[in-house]
Amino acid sequence: MNLHKVKHIAISGNIGAGKTTLSELLGKHYDWKVLYEDTMVNPYLEQFYEDMSRWSFNLQIYFLNSRFQQVNEIREGETTVIQDRTIYEDAKIFAPNLHEMGFMEKRDFDNYSSLFELMSRFVKAPDLLIYLKSDVGTLVDHIQKRGRSYEGKINIDYLKKLNDKYNEWIENYDRGNLLVIDIIGKDFVLNREDLGEVIEKIDATLFGLFSI
Repeated sequence: MNLHKVKHIAISGNIGAGKTTLSELLGKHYDWKVLYEDTMVNPYLEQFYEDMSRWSFNLQIYFLNSRFQQVNEIREGETTVIQDRTIYEDAKIFAPNLHEMGFMEKRDFDNYSSLFELMSRFVKAPDLLIYLKSDVGTLVDHIQKRGRSYEGKINIDYLKKLNDKYNEWIENYDRGNLLVIDIIGKDFVLNREDLGEVIEKIDATLFGLFSI
């Protein structure tokens, strides 16, 4: 496999889909550098779940800036990187959902969208996008198990609307190569066969894309 030609792998999925866990496992298996979503030091995330209307714009701008920096790091670097969530998800899923649910004013959403469109001119799609598909019940179970205090405030309707938007986005994704992984009933940590199936699919996809 000519993995040296692959520079950017990205994992997408709803809150609780297991993006970080799979990123870590794949990074270790393939010796890829992992770029994590900035949740642990994010200055807005906890307040956002307490008052989504007040902090939605601030949070989305923070994530947009953080992921744009990651994309530039990937582009300028020499190593293969696996990224935990993409810049597209903020603009195509989270921000529109907040606007539609009434948590982000139109002027803020328009401002955010304009900024994203400008940034997107300098963004190259991942060599391979891996989407972790799930139902809401599985997402809730994962969220409860990891026990982050601020995530206890997540509204189920908010999670469901995000999931619907994710599925719609993936159905129309045309920016590059895509691999959909159904995570329902899967445990990539405790069941090595589940992880092995994912690795086999990635190997097969990369062979087809980049072998000579």
